Amino acid sequence: MVRVPAATFSMGSDTAYEEERPRRRVAVDGFWIDRTPVTNNQFAAFVAATGYVTLAEIAPDPGMYPGLQPEQCVAGSAVFVAPAGPVPLSQPDAWWRWVIGANWQHPAGPRSSIEGIGDHPVVHIAHQDAAAYARWAGKSLPTEAEWELAAGGGLDGTAFPWGEELAPDGKGMCNHWHGEFPWQDLKPPGAARTSAVGSFPPNCYGIVDMIGNVWEWTDDWYGLAQPNSGRACCVPRNPRGSSRDDSIDHDWGGAVPRKVLKGGSHLCAPNYCERYRPSARIPQPVDTTTSHVGFRCVLRGPAWHNQDWH
Repeated sequence: MVRVPAATFSMGSDTAYEEERPRRRVAVDGFWIDRTPVTNNQFAAFVAATGYVTLAEIAPDPGMYPGLQPEQCVAGSAVFVAPAGPVPLSQPDAWWRWVIGANWQHPAGPRSSIEGIGDHPVVHIAHQDAAAYARWAGKSLPTEAEWELAAGGGLDGTAFPWGEELAPDGKGMCNHWHGEFPWQDLKPPGAARTSAVGSFPPNCYGIVDMIGNVWEWTDDWYGLAQPNSGRACCVPRNPRGSSRDDSIDHDWGGAVPRKVLKGGSHLCAPNYCERYRPSARIPQPVDTTTSHVGFRCVLRGPAWHNQDWH
């Protein structure tokens, strides 16, 4: 793990997506954070030690999902499948497929495996799965404020943890989509999905892959950000998100609460979902698993010594 020192910083953005507004000052106590997202190998060790079964490996209970047909009550998860050509970007069902048998061990479906990608981030992880791993490891999931502070790497107010340009001097700094999303993949063969952790430069704290690769769960309920007074005496300390009930999207007939995801993924592109930034955020229902969502953990407490905690 890597130590993130206590800091007061500017959270959110006034120039990006609406859900990131307003930009406001917050204070966060120091904490430790995993240097990388939790990998397939690390999650496999957890499963081997505990026998844990993830949500994507369990058939849904029809009693919890009114209208769900019996033939739909099978275990699976959402997998990105690129369409053959351009499609309306308002229709995500053109590139997402519910795949029976897709889960953390079979990220692209039952015929796939994690053999050879043990150092890639684990995916198809529901919030309860991430929380279970964190408890087993003696850690916690980060708050949104903790995550955003760590992602910024000590830079305050820049678009990216490395400055204002996505690819300074043409150098790739994170795993994001290359080409016109969702159909045109200009990455080298075999690089279309997740990448091994640490394939891109660390931020100034020494943390890798907080931007791109996979979205990461936080432990905050999703809600619109609230402004503060802007006065030094009133800067929130260790702020938390909304309430569980307020996180539910009733306007869309939702009934499942949502947590905040951060960091963007390998599917974020300049022409779609420019959320490969520390301030970016989206809601994710806690029961929803996909091929581009993972997590990392934090440990709150004092800085015991000057070297990384392992």
